[in-house]
Order: sequence, then structure tokens, then C-alpha cells
Amino acid sequence: MDSPIPNALRIFAPSESNLAAIALDQDLRVLLLTSANAGNGVTASALALASELARSSRTAVLLADASLSANSITRRLALQERPGFMDLVLPGQAPAIEECIVQVEGLSCDIMPAGVHPRHGERLDPQGLRDLFARLGEQYRFVVIDGEAVYASPDTLTISAQADGVVLVVRGEETRWEVAQAAAQRLTQAGAKLIGGIFNARKYYMPKWVYDHL
Repeated sequence: MDSPIPNALRIFAPSESNLAAIALDQDLRVLLLTSANAGNGVTASALALASELARSSRTAVLLADASLSANSITRRLALQERPGFMDLVLPGQAPAIEECIVQVEGLSCDIMPAGVHPRHGERLDPQGLRDLFARLGEQYRFVVIDGEAVYASPDTLTISAQADGVVLVVRGEETRWEVAQAAAQRLTQAGAKLIGGIFNARKYYMPKWVYDHL
């Protein structure tokens, strides 16, 4: 199924930290993006990274939504009624993976919505996540997961331990260093492999070309 891409999702920028190159060099396949708190631009960063991986690797890339945010990719593309990630990993009769994948005109990566499974306090099962990632790995070179903030959902720590790499998104002049450091420590303690960060919404007090030459 093809869905039109909204104007708000048309502009992409590769990560300043060159995370696509790191993923390629280290043969990382499942990447989780998260932040300390909500509102740090994780969805935009995940979409940018997935698009850059698709461009640079010229292979199939999936962006999976594991976020319940009001600004999630699922809501931005009006895919709330489509089965998706949570339907595949929570208890119940899971749909076929093919039913959970949407191709969006104008995007170089496929989209897996968050899903319609009602939450009743169930926790994600690590083995279920491993099985899903293995199945997705048969179809996609990279799976990028748009995750909830570390302090917003315990699911994030569960997913982080099963991903090949985790990226912490920090919003310039809003995320306190101590909070970001504590979030990184929680991820590491959960068994996550932190591979880098994205400094989002950076403000330049000199022309950007000056920073580029420092």
C-alpha cells in the first residue's frame, strides 16, 4: 500500500555524527533511536537515518515505530488503524509481517506503524523481539526503530538490549547534560550498545561554516 508523504516529512538531513557509516562499518542491522525525555526529535532523526542508510547502502531499510508519541511517524502518516510493531511483539494472534509494512511514496525506506494492539500493562518479551528482528533481517538490511524516551516507557530499555546499536538523541539547549548522561547510563546498564548520539536542533552563534572549519 502506498501512502502520500506529508510535507512535514519531506526534508531529510544525514546525521552529523555519520551514524550511517558507523552502522555500515560495524555491520549493525537493528538500530534503536531514543532520548532521555520526549520532544527531542527522535522521530525526525530516525527518519533521517533510515533514509540515509537506504541511500548509502542501496539496500532495503525499514523504519519501525515503537513510540506512542503524539508526533510519532504512525500519527504523522495517519496509520493508526494499521497493524504494526506492537501487534507483532505483544501476546495475541499476530498478523503477517507483510500486513504491517507500508510503502510511502517519496520515502526510500518502508514503514512499520506502531500497531493497534490494546495495551493492558503487558511488557515486551525479549525473545519475541529477537524472533521478530531475525525475521525482519531476512527482508531488510537495516531496521531503524523510532523508540519512546528512556524515561517515558520501560519498553525502550527492553528493546535497547535486543538492538545491535542504540543512538541517543539530544535536543540542543533543552536536554540537560546530567539527564542525558543518566539516560545513557540506564541504557548501558540494560545491556544496550550505545554507538553514538544526534545533537538535534543545534543553534549556531557564529555562521555554520565557521564551526565546520574549527
